[in-house]
Amino acid sequence: MDPHCSTAPLTPYGAADGEAAVLAPRLRASWQRSRRYGVTPEEMQPVFTGAVDTASLLYECGHEVLQGLRATLADEPVSMMITSSDGLVLCRLCDDASINRSLDRVNLAPGFYFAESNAGTNGLGLALADRAPSLVRADEHYCTSLRGYTCAAVPVLDPMTGELAGSVNLTTWSDSSSALLLALAQAAAGHTEALMLARGSGRRARPAPRGEVFQVYPGRARNGGGTPLLSPRWTDAVAEARAAMTRGQLLAVVGEPGAGKAALASIARREIKPRERLLCARPPAGADIDFWLTLWAPELAKDDTCVITAGVDRLPAWVAEELARLLTAAPRTAPEPGRRALQPSVITAEDYASIPEPLRVLVGAVVEAPALRWRPDDILPLAHHFARRHRGRPVTFSTAAARALADHHWPENVKQLRRVVRDAVSRTDVVDLRHLPGEIFTSTGRRLSRIEALEREEIVRCLSEPGTTMAGAADKLGMSRATIYRKMARYDIKMPGRTPRARP
Repeated sequence: MDPHCSTAPLTPYGAADGEAAVLAPRLRASWQRSRRYGVTPEEMQPVFTGAVDTASLLYECGHEVLQGLRATLADEPVSMMITSSDGLVLCRLCDDASINRSLDRVNLAPGFYFAESNAGTNGLGLALADRAPSLVRADEHYCTSLRGYTCAAVPVLDPMTGELAGSVNLTTWSDSSSALLLALAQAAAGHTEALMLARGSGRRARPAPRGEVFQVYPGRARNGGGTPLLSPRWTDAVAEARAAMTRGQLLAVVGEPGAGKAALASIARREIKPRERLLCARPPAGADIDFWLTLWAPELAKDDTCVITAGVDRLPAWVAEELARLLTAAPRTAPEPGRRALQPSVITAEDYASIPEPLRVLVGAVVEAPALRWRPDDILPLAHHFARRHRGRPVTFSTAAARALADHHWPENVKQLRRVVRDAVSRTDVVDLRHLPGEIFTSTGRRLSRIEALEREEIVRCLSEPGTTMAGAADKLGMSRATIYRKMARYDIKMPGRTPRARP
């Protein structure tokens, strides 16, 4: 039997008998993953890429923060690192020659990957896998060559998207005090995120996900204000999802943020079992995820319940493994030949490759929720649907407003359309251009600063007022018509009847 595949309790190597040396649950799960990846304790071979991206916002901000911390720790044997989301070491700062030489010998240096799959259990690999602050001491490392160190690492999230950007890692000798190491790493990660936000063209930080578990209730009849009739691109995807569920497969619905992945899954499930209880669980930030899982996990075993677990690509590794175990613990659905029986469940993610491996191996079918820009015929039916749901009765859209909605590229998909429509119909019974936000009239892909966004909104507001001429808008804005045309071109503002003049 392969000793690395043993089912015996995992303990740090060299632990004395009777010592309280059994690994903590997170570390034990990480050791088990390291074994499955094929990493051996005696031999560690991190992959070398040869180059790192020093032009990213993460590198720029993280490096600046660590430079400031470096001055504080000038006489301490602490190595500070920034890594990418997949464990690539981007930079390493340290003034202690002895620890630098030692880290070079184990290849913990820029250009090397130190994810769990490359180097076994280590601080930065665990922080990235679980998306949570991690401290790995001495013998808690899976590979023997790393047991001379203590590593504290904290994930860094992109403040604009909420996605995992990388990590901050602090490494010192294993016999040094580690009491403040994790606190320093958390402070450095927080300062890096704040600096990324400040330099991210003035955009507001995305709120941290709070997590939720809610029941999806069946909609009313189509002719009574329920789900609108949509284009074949959407209905074909629903049909694919329905077929996969009928076959008893674990369905993964993938697609861009806001495309309606959970909505697609719930519609398909309702067509199979209209009276079944349908729950949707969306994960919170890392600190609350244990309670979130405890809240709804028992529902998986109920015969009259189907659970849609949204955003599994954002789950910590241990939660993904626990969810996979729960899905196969008490099967109720007859599988296809050669496949394990699973609970009737659905998972969603941005793409198949980002689904955690323990869940990915269970997936029997993948269906894509098409982005809204790929189905322009659905924009107005959905706009009327959202307006009716918000106001409780039909709301009118002017021809110009309808054309502006139909022409927009909707980078945030259905989620953005719902927000725009709800805001507009909260103020009027007849939605016109002036009720729509400036984002609808621009297709620029670049991020605008806060000042630029305010200027764009004011230009759009003046131009969308009924009866306002370009000369009138110029007077209100305090600028010439030529300047307005130039700024319309700069912000890529496209409004009916007000196309910027082409330059000679």
